[in-house]
Parts: sequence; C-alpha cells; structure tokens
Amino acid sequence: MLKSNATFVTEFLFEGFSSFNWQHRLSLFAVFLTLYFLTLSGNVIIVTIIHLDHHLHTPMYFFLAILSISDTCYTVTIIPRMLSDLLNPYHTIAFQDCVVQIFFYLTFGINNCFLLMVMGYDRYVAICNPLRYSVIMGRAACVRLASGSLGIGLGMAIVQVTSVFSLPFCDGFVIPHFFCDVRPLLKLACTDTTINEIINFVVSVCVLILPMGVVFISYVVIISTILKIASAEGRKKAFATCASHLTVVIIHYGCTAIIYLKPKSQSLLGQDRLISVTYTLITPLLNPLVYTLRNKEVKDALYRAIWKKPLSS
Repeated sequence: MLKSNATFVTEFLFEGFSSFNWQHRLSLFAVFLTLYFLTLSGNVIIVTIIHLDHHLHTPMYFFLAILSISDTCYTVTIIPRMLSDLLNPYHTIAFQDCVVQIFFYLTFGINNCFLLMVMGYDRYVAICNPLRYSVIMGRAACVRLASGSLGIGLGMAIVQVTSVFSLPFCDGFVIPHFFCDVRPLLKLACTDTTINEIINFVVSVCVLILPMGVVFISYVVIISTILKIASAEGRKKAFATCASHLTVVIIHYGCTAIIYLKPKSQSLLGQDRLISVTYTLITPLLNPLVYTLRNKEVKDALYRAIWKKPLSS
C-alpha cells in the first residue's frame, strides 16, 4: 500500500493501460516487445556498422551513431518498465525511481532534439559550403557539438526535475500515464502549479522551437542551393543525402510538439498517451529503419558486412 501523509507520497502508480482487459494487454505486450527488440537491434546494427566501416567515418554518421546510442538509452529508460506494467498493472514505482526515470527520459529526449538540429547544420555545411566542410566539421567540432547537445539535455532535465519534484503531491499518487512525465505529475500536485507550468512551457519552447527553427532555416538555404545545381543527377544526389534526416526530423519534432506545446486546456490524457507511444517506441525504431532503407551508403556498408567482404575495401 501507499505510504503517505498530508504533504508527501513515497510511491506512484501508473494508470498506463490498466483499463484494458488481460487479453488486450497481452497483445500490446507482444507488439511492444517486438518493437522494442527491433529498436534495440536496429540501433545496435547502425552503431556497429558505422564503427566498423571506414566509409562511414564522417561527421554525418558520427552524429547518427550518437543519435542511435541516445535513442537506445531513451527507450531503455521507459519501455522495460512499461512492458512489466502491462503484465502487472498494479505495481507501484518508488518516488526516487520516478525521479530517476524522468531525469534520464528528459536528458536523452532533449539530447535527441539538439542532435537532430546538429545533423541539420551538418547537412547545411556539406551542401552550402562543401569546400570548407572538412575544416568546419572536424573531429573536435563534432565532439563539441555532440557534447553540447548532451550538456543541454542534462541542464534542462535538472531544471524540469527540480521544478516538478519540489511540489507536494499529497494523496494523489496515480499517474495517468505509462511513465513519469512532467505534465501528468503536475496534475497530481496539491498546490498551485502556475509557475511550474510556465517553466515547463519555456523549457519546451527552448527545446523544440529553437532546434526546429534552426533546422527549418538550414533546409530553406539547402533547398535553394540544391535548386541552383545545374545537373539533375547532382540535385537528386544532394536531395538524397538530406531525405533520411528530414523524414526523422518531421516525425520526431511533430509528435513531441503536439504533446508539449499544445495548451493545457486541449490536453487529452488518452490522446497524449497514444502519441507518447509513437515517440517512445516508433520514432526510435524509425531512425535506423529510415537511415537503412533510404541511405545508399548505409545499405552498401550492410551489404559488405553481410557478404563478408572486407569493410575496409
């Protein structure tokens, strides 16, 4: 049972999919477990191929490998617990475990937003300033950009976690979600949360609008540059290098913006939960899938690995 007093709870209970009957939860468990396994496998394959094949030792694939690692950490933070709760829907989570989960979820989620922005900048430099690409996107610059993304994720996560868990939760302990997230926790607080909601909105704007703006401006310039290329083959090749990234960007930012930027009055918990399943399970799976199916260099590297041809050839 819950241990609580007038101002503090020590455990939370996820509402999750508890309203579903046993057969539906078992079906969801099988589907989500399959997607989780595919996500982990796909990201491990991407990281391994990029590490082994020297053809992929470029800034674009360095960032893709970092994104795959971040996606893996992101899903590991949420999905195992969700799978467990599908089988045992009335299993509580300790207060400190909820803090840990939301901290790592926010860290890697925000890191992904800024990594996608950095990857957009990389494409901008490659297409609009190709002669200086190797100088601008050198090894040290890539490490700094990747480290900066993670640093921003850590900083923003600390702000959010501090804001949320400084609130008293009183007798409210059932989280209307399948993991610890900011908005559902704010709804449980038994005090005025206006300031905390403003902090959450400002962080969401910084994490989403800023990267989306940079990516949008980058692609406006990229497209205008590509259209100036004389040959149709050259334009096609230039567009191909951006297609995978643009696909992932639209899906990732789109789902996240719907959840975190819409007004509180329009927030429907059931709808939010469905969208959350998309960006916690589907989006991390799409990264390796899109980059494998739509990217010739990755497909060639996989071919060389599968058919045992020397990866250094």
